[in-house]
Amino acid sequence: MPSQVVVVGSINVDQVIRVNRHPRPGETLIGRSLVLLPGGKGANQAVAAARLGAAVALVGAVGSDGLAGDATALLAGAGVDLSAVQQVPGPTGLALITVADDGENTIVVVPGANAALDAPAVGRSADVIAAAAVLVLQGEIAAAGIAAAVQLAAGRVVLNLAPVIELDPAVILRADPLVVNEHEAALVLSALRPGVEPSNADRELVARLRECGIPSVVLTRGALGAICADDGGIEEVPAPAVPAVDTSGAGDAFVGALSARLAAGATLPEAVRLAVRVGAFAVQSEGTQASYPTLDDQLPEVAG
Repeated sequence: MPSQVVVVGSINVDQVIRVNRHPRPGETLIGRSLVLLPGGKGANQAVAAARLGAAVALVGAVGSDGLAGDATALLAGAGVDLSAVQQVPGPTGLALITVADDGENTIVVVPGANAALDAPAVGRSADVIAAAAVLVLQGEIAAAGIAAAVQLAAGRVVLNLAPVIELDPAVILRADPLVVNEHEAALVLSALRPGVEPSNADRELVARLRECGIPSVVLTRGALGAICADDGGIEEVPAPAVPAVDTSGAGDAFVGALSARLAAGATLPEAVRLAVRVGAFAVQSEGTQASYPTLDDQLPEVAG
């Protein structure tokens, strides 16, 4: 059976360090703990969608080092189809994550094998991608790989342009939706409309991105929820208020949930309303993939 959701993206091992607070430039702090966890935006989003019942396949690459098994352990456990994950010479991708007591994080990503996910590598999974109801992409692989995947897609394209990398505008205009936070939205708008001063107002940012010709846009706002816009209009979706333990990977939980819901036939606002609750669930636990809910978990509700 073809996968409902196909994620073309990064696979990493996350090196997570817990600290009381983030260091200032030039400052040395003592960390409290260090753990290695599976991660990568592509892998995270695939796990999040699969745990919510979607049939998911991942197109990606791991290295020939000893970390490849660690990177894919929870993917296999979630039931993600890994037959399109390639092994290439060299290291598996690595993310260096520092998490402070307030739940905020900083992340530095070393691509490793993910850099091999170029156009020819993506093309080897053409049949898998073409059969997907929803194709999910992020900014942690080569631009040529993203462009190749979009060209192969016959279904809906969810483009989470994080981090923001240089893409042909035609690729960005295939996004339905484009999923970005406030900072990323401003960068994308500047790339599509050079010289235009980005707005500080979230709703205006969304409206301007839509004016560029993007079919739909989702602007994520952390604890404030999200704003979504398509031909049906623009809607602000609040998030449940929860205590944040670790925000790393919450955005990926949001995108995975959004993609799973869209693949099941939901409207964009319906999918966003689920996604903000899944993101809120994820921030209440440490780590990325291990913090994502299954169908058996009770999601937090929006007050009122």
